[in-house]
Amino acid sequence: MSHPHPDLKAAPPLPEGGLRVIALGGLGEIGRNMTVFEHAGKLLVVDCGVLFPEETQPGVDVILPDFTSIRDRLDDIVAVVLTHGHEDHIGGVPYLLRQRSDIPVVGSKLTLAFLEAKLKEHGIRPRTVRVREGDRRGFGPFGCEFVAVNHSIPDSLAVAIRTRAGMVLHTGDFKMDQFPLDDRITDLRAFARLGEEGVDLLLTDSTNAEVPGFTTSERELNPAIEQVMRTAPRRVIVSSFASHVHRIQQVLDAAHQHGRKVAFVGRSMVRNMGIARDLGYLKVPSGLVVS
Repeated sequence: MSHPHPDLKAAPPLPEGGLRVIALGGLGEIGRNMTVFEHAGKLLVVDCGVLFPEETQPGVDVILPDFTSIRDRLDDIVAVVLTHGHEDHIGGVPYLLRQRSDIPVVGSKLTLAFLEAKLKEHGIRPRTVRVREGDRRGFGPFGCEFVAVNHSIPDSLAVAIRTRAGMVLHTGDFKMDQFPLDDRITDLRAFARLGEEGVDLLLTDSTNAEVPGFTTSERELNPAIEQVMRTAPRRVIVSSFASHVHRIQQVLDAAHQHGRKVAFVGRSMVRNMGIARDLGYLKVPSGLVVS
């Protein structure tokens, strides 16, 4: 753990009918998001990501959530639910499935496509369950309802988890972008409906929540990207997360508008953009991309 507390004792037995929430990563840090819900003798995992090392950690490729508390209870895991396809939410899944390969993995179409390509490199064939917004699925004693949320990657989902102990609403990462590039906004009506039903615990993404104001729309970056493509006398180098489909779409559109060619660099970038293009999430004009 990043901040171990050796003085903490093991959690007591869960009372009958109770619900325990265990964060194995993602609190107070940007990365390795993983939350475990325990109820009726079973475990539901939401997200399983990695944390990327800092300059003070040479030789470290990725930092995983601490699986210690669930390692002897792998058979009790009914599913791993993934909210979206960023590495800090899916990057740890291969390492969990190495310990039990038949855990059902639940996610949206793009999220599972990114994950399956990653797992292929690890030689793992997962049991997947594809869902979309509005779907309801049961996994052991947990009932899950999926809600559309807007984020910097398509197909992101929040999940409402119903148990006999109450309802938990886990938002995943989200933005309140009212003019997203894919026109898929956060479903506030669904959140309101769940609130009327009664949410006992809200777990919400809080990055930059302490900063006053509103989140800048992705569309507001278009003029800056277009200006660079128009005025740069030679090659333009753009850095981006390999899963940031919306930002790459903006770059492609601006490059096409000004008669430039685009080359993807990096194994993950080439792989992910190929998947996004094949599934229709990335629109690539003919002849624009070169190898």
